[in-house]
Amino acid sequence: MAAYAPIDAPMHNGNTKKTVDYMYDMDIGNFSYAAGHPMKQHRVRLAHSLIQSYGLYNKMKIFSPRKATKEEMAQFHSEDYVEFLAKVTHENSAGLQKDAMKFNVGDDSPVFDGLFQYCAISAGGSLEGAARLGRGKCDIAVNWAGGLHHAKKSEASGFCYVNDIVLSILELLRYHERVVYIDIDVHHGDGVEEAFFTTDRVMTVSFHQYGEFFPGTGELRDIGADKGKNYSVNFPLRHGIDDASYKGIFEPVMTQVMERYKPGAIVLQCGGDSLGRDRLGSLNLSMRGHANCVNFMKTFGIPLLLLGGGGYTMRNVSRTWAYETGVALGMELDSKIPAHEYSEYYSQENYELDVKPRTDLANLNSVEYLEKIKVKIFENLKDTTFAPSTSALDDVLDTLGMDDEDEDMLDDADEDDNPDERITERRSAMRVEVDGELSDSDDGASGSRIRKRGIDRRNEQNFAELTEIDEAMLDSEVDEPEAVPTIENSETDSPSEVPDPVPESSRETSSKANGYKMEGVEEAHGEKAASGSGSVVVKTES
Repeated sequence: MAAYAPIDAPMHNGNTKKTVDYMYDMDIGNFSYAAGHPMKQHRVRLAHSLIQSYGLYNKMKIFSPRKATKEEMAQFHSEDYVEFLAKVTHENSAGLQKDAMKFNVGDDSPVFDGLFQYCAISAGGSLEGAARLGRGKCDIAVNWAGGLHHAKKSEASGFCYVNDIVLSILELLRYHERVVYIDIDVHHGDGVEEAFFTTDRVMTVSFHQYGEFFPGTGELRDIGADKGKNYSVNFPLRHGIDDASYKGIFEPVMTQVMERYKPGAIVLQCGGDSLGRDRLGSLNLSMRGHANCVNFMKTFGIPLLLLGGGGYTMRNVSRTWAYETGVALGMELDSKIPAHEYSEYYSQENYELDVKPRTDLANLNSVEYLEKIKVKIFENLKDTTFAPSTSALDDVLDTLGMDDEDEDMLDDADEDDNPDERITERRSAMRVEVDGELSDSDDGASGSRIRKRGIDRRNEQNFAELTEIDEAMLDSEVDEPEAVPTIENSETDSPSEVPDPVPESSRETSSKANGYKMEGVEEAHGEKAASGSGSVVVKTES
């Protein structure tokens, strides 16, 4: 049987240095869904601490982005859903049970202290990153607190409440005719696909575990509808895919997508639950296999937004996101984790940075199976055509934008008003350490996203001081994932027993998730090819 070539090359891409803007709010690690809940945002704090300990903050600009407003969330989400998120608390949740059921809040996506603030931080970072990319302020923007791809227009889903990805794509569409969205989370990126199912302005590409697995969508034949037909790409995977196999499908598929679609920007959701040993997933990527996707998309040289997502073994997710931040910067990190405040999390890994795959997990993805899927995807991509009009965005940009000189003047005035907190773009440009310098400065630069209701700024912060280790979180780490088929003892030894990627039943989605409100776009109505009514399209001239 033929096999895919292994991943053996370094990923630092030293000859292709990029400017990187990094979004981080120091409060993100304080939020807790519920006792025993697998989603722990402390993982973002762990990743940030690793990024600091490796000195990566000297190589990029760090921002504490403005929190997303209700108005910004309502560009995609329904106003009544956003209002519910803003008002629900533990104290009043009993009186809001009817609304909670309507909006699917509870159980997997529970009410917790600071819920709306958490959503605002997550979405704000993704919006800020998208805006800075759109205005040419950086080559790559990073928000590991984002990537919540399951949220729908009017309901929470899969630990996700506000779909920061959809919001950031809408922001990028102000500047670019086409945006490609890529999802390497173990779960299908259903919320994002559904939002753009009937438009050709966004191509969604998802590589995910498929079968008896949440959310149950993302079959090969889900290719979009109406104007969006063939602009949704799904690669359903079986248990245990390894680095070489993943590289063998990801790179050729994304090469074809980029050549055919020619997007102006990339949004890459880097969910860490596709790593081996994840609590919830049963794919089997190593840190380097996962990061190869970041490295590969970086080579196309167009604006790239990196977002977080799933990932439920905190020490693995944090190491991977720190490493991928290094990949974005073109830096190879030392294999030994430097001593820092959260070192104890990595003691059982002997303080090694590398996240290795499981050795006892069978790869049920044969080369023949993967090639069959790949060929079908290539056939679908050949049917894509694209000739968009940008006229729908002209008024938006004229109304909301500022030229660089005006923005610099506003920044300087803001720094004068807040001298202890502000470092502006022009005054901090030389403070990012370049190769060969010995500066320890971690100062960054200001920036903002375009808003309908004026331009707002938020201050950068020095994140050297973080809170103490949450011992309860450390103690609750689960070492091994749930039982999945293994080489030695598998209930599904034959690939033929794994659900077919192209079942006879058609895809069904929530009827509650519809369009979004923004000038130049309209909600999709009608049939949506019997796929639900959660899609939106951007107006273009016929």
